[in-house]
Amino acid sequence: MTLGCFLALSSRRTAFPRNHGRIHAMEGVYKQAGNTIDYTPESAVSAGQVLQLPDGRAAVASQDIAAGELGAVQVTGIVEIAKTTGIVLLPGGKAFWDHSANKAHFKTANDRDFYAGVVQVQAASADTSVRVALNVQPVYLLDIARDPCTTAITGTAAAEGFGRPKRVGGSHKFLITATNEAQKVDLLSNQGFAPSANAIVEARINVVSDGSGSAVDVSVGVANATHGTDADSITESCFVHLDANNANINLESDDGTTEVAATDSTIDYTEGTPFEVWIDMRDPSDIQIYIDGVLALGSTVFKLNAATGPLKLLVHVEKTSSTDTYELDIDWLRARISEQ
Repeated sequence: MTLGCFLALSSRRTAFPRNHGRIHAMEGVYKQAGNTIDYTPESAVSAGQVLQLPDGRAAVASQDIAAGELGAVQVTGIVEIAKTTGIVLLPGGKAFWDHSANKAHFKTANDRDFYAGVVQVQAASADTSVRVALNVQPVYLLDIARDPCTTAITGTAAAEGFGRPKRVGGSHKFLITATNEAQKVDLLSNQGFAPSANAIVEARINVVSDGSGSAVDVSVGVANATHGTDADSITESCFVHLDANNANINLESDDGTTEVAATDSTIDYTEGTPFEVWIDMRDPSDIQIYIDGVLALGSTVFKLNAATGPLKLLVHVEKTSSTDTYELDIDWLRARISEQ
């Protein structure tokens, strides 16, 4: 080969990989769709057994799996699981797995309980099973811990004393102090929903201290507005109503046409122990209210069908002029709506 031929050949463009000769390691390989995943249990697992994965998710065994053997567990989809009797589970609400009882419940109990999924079909008190969407979270339209709210006080604010609600972790703390004056503190969601929106409102209430007097009133639920001194003056509302130094949990409603005065649910609270309330407004002409999963005052017809709304989430704590005190924690107050 002549020198001219060599130069001509060497001047031609040679195609090299863009990585200039470097070989990339494989960065990802498709393994599973993820509806079911591989699982190797340390102890034998039975088909249908509910368990918790290391990542915290709930799973249901697809078949019997021997200890140390590779099997599969379901982590998505609609499953029917055992349910605690004596409580109702409403559609769209949270279901937790009671690890000790091996049944679904509406709450955890400081044990090894874990979140199972969102309830798909209402389960009655006597039902022994419930359908849930595994690992799916409810969708809330409004949540006072997440969404913008308005608060106003009546009385004299003091550092670390009376004033606006205080955020403690995920809870809101409401204080009425010993200053001898009328006081009111509230929290009202900026947004609301129509009375016909098929709403279910959830609250967890903890009366830390209900004081020693009788001047304090507490209202938690939904209303079309707040009030500077007296929640009873609000024209449209459905409330859990608590009185100072009294463990009765009272329920009331007012839609501007029909008023149901605060009525003793016959269920009492214990200071320092949270209780849950669900206001089921899917039939605004006959609202159902549940306390810790149990229907309260089922024969009492609470109404909001004549209300015009919009209805907003409201916590309203007030006292007339006195030295009475009160401490209230609202762990959550939130609402979800649906087509039916």
